[in-house]
Amino acid sequence: MKIYGDLISPFVRMTVAAAHEVGLGDKVQHIVEPVKPTEVNARLSSLSPIGKIPVLETDHGHGIYDSRVIIEYLCHVAGNTTLIPHDGVKRFRVLTLQALGQGVADSAVAYRYETAMRPKGLQWEDWMARTEARLHASFDDLESNWMETLHEVNAGSLAVAVSLAYIDFRLPDMHWRSGRPKLGHWHEAFSGRDSMVKTALKPK
Repeated sequence: MKIYGDLISPFVRMTVAAAHEVGLGDKVQHIVEPVKPTEVNARLSSLSPIGKIPVLETDHGHGIYDSRVIIEYLCHVAGNTTLIPHDGVKRFRVLTLQALGQGVADSAVAYRYETAMRPKGLQWEDWMARTEARLHASFDDLESNWMETLHEVNAGSLAVAVSLAYIDFRLPDMHWRSGRPKLGHWHEAFSGRDSMVKTALKPK
């Protein structure tokens, strides 16, 4: 199996970290595939009409995407029921936390593009303010309502950990730890997991 994409993308890092968590780290080849938002990547487009990272290429040459589907596929291949539990109540709690982590990543990546990639003078100030508010509301919710599930190792806690690490890397002025000591302590501990260490982003 091959996973395409740069680990700077939180969505790519989630999938590669998940591969390590389910015991497939040595069976999944991670291929850094450069992607530009305004250009077509021929290799990715041959596996996915969306042409976005990450894409997993199966051993049979089939493309699987997006990150949530890739993680579920890895769990299926490995026979892992920890990252995404089978039990209905627990399963949907974990999947909702995963959606929250993915939403944080979506907002953070979009904010990064708006502030760093869009030509100067064309930034949408009202959108940026709303995105910041959305992110801080998510941080508050994680601090107040999700600590028990975060302390488990599952697809949701992995998504949140990777998304917060991306914010540290790309948007350090977001100060997500401020006023959220439980979330900060949890992230520090979770970041020591083997899956996080092996996929850690290199300092700029």
